[in-house]
Amino acid sequence: MNINTIGTFIICIILLFILGKIFIWPLKKILKLILNSIFGGILIYIINIIGMNFGFHIGLNILTAIIVGILGIPGAILLVLLKIIIRINIKKIYD
Repeated sequence: MNINTIGTFIICIILLFILGKIFIWPLKKILKLILNSIFGGILIYIINIIGMNFGFHIGLNILTAIIVGILGIPGAILLVLLKIIIRINIKKIYD
């Protein structure tokens, strides 16, 4: 083996590490978003179970799960507040 072949192998290994870092970073972000969305769906489900006693319900769908997945507990509070505000405004319209 001459020095050019060894240099080529080293450069290829370095490029593989760089490409690995480039492609693994977005994958980690996507997996974290999916995991947080699942936890968000569970949190909305718990809110719905507790709210069942009060006639309160938040729709469990992909959008609400992603909102809670991205924002966490503040996202769940945001959805609850939005539901309350919408419910108050609808009552005002029909009264």
